[in-house]
Amino acid sequence: MLAVSALFYFILTRVLAVREAVTVEMMLLVSFAVILLVTAIVSKMVEKKLRALNKHLADCSTANGFFGETEFVTREFDQINQNLIKVLKKAKKREEDKQKYNAKLKLKNKQRSDMLSAIAHEFRNPISSIIGYSQTLYDDKEISRAIQEQFLTKIYNNGYKIEALLSRLILWNKFESGEAILHKSRFDAVVLAHEAIRSLNEKYPKRVIKIDGDKSMVTADRILMDVVLKNLIENALKYSQDEVKVAIAGGNISVADHGVGIAPEDIDKVTKKFYRTGAHSWDNSMGLGLAIVKAILELHGTQLAIKSVKGQGSEFSFHLN
Repeated sequence: MLAVSALFYFILTRVLAVREAVTVEMMLLVSFAVILLVTAIVSKMVEKKLRALNKHLADCSTANGFFGETEFVTREFDQINQNLIKVLKKAKKREEDKQKYNAKLKLKNKQRSDMLSAIAHEFRNPISSIIGYSQTLYDDKEISRAIQEQFLTKIYNNGYKIEALLSRLILWNKFESGEAILHKSRFDAVVLAHEAIRSLNEKYPKRVIKIDGDKSMVTADRILMDVVLKNLIENALKYSQDEVKVAIAGGNISVADHGVGIAPEDIDKVTKKFYRTGAHSWDNSMGLGLAIVKAILELHGTQLAIKSVKGQGSEFSFHLN
């Protein structure tokens, strides 16, 4: 632009010099006017170039990138949002799992506490009896032979009761830990019932237990079935004063009594571990006897059925193939 102005100024001065006297002020004014004209022309050209460039950029952004970039960014934020939602869901799930674990832990602690309470309750009486009778025999040297035999019998019976309680605990622990294994064999259920009754007659010598049934071959774990029969028969003996009847036919085995019976609201509960009712009602010694029976029968693929009328008696039955 300056070069053009200088050239124009040189030409103009030559022209004016030929024509004679021209003042310096006049030449400067003309030069300034020329500069303004050239500046205007150049500015117009630059503006035109910028407009073209802007249009080109807009076309390029529309075709290749700007709106595509916007869509890409939107997808990115949506993905981040989805990931955050997943993280929150996982955190919520972990919290729920934690609450469930705490609830199970609390239940386990309560069951452990109930078990210890039941054990203490069941062991206290026989241990106290053994200590009391032993102390009497030790202190009284003049006690008669008949009284000595009576006290020794009570000591023996209470020792047997403790041993039975310990056996129940050990057996239940096997069921709880999944260590119980069936050793099935083919045997006569009637013969097994007679053996169980002979064992219980030593503890209940004045009670009458009748068996109704002939030979009945079944396939089961003989030792565990002995536990089932003894538990059911002893329950019948404990909660009735009349005779107890064991009926066996075609694999169907039942134990019936005419005792105190079970309240309707307790029938579904008596087979639960550690369940106990009021002091003068059904009391499932330490809450394990019928729970063990139920667990053994379930291992054999069968169920314990209970029929009972309060004040009239109960019948416990199951089936073996």
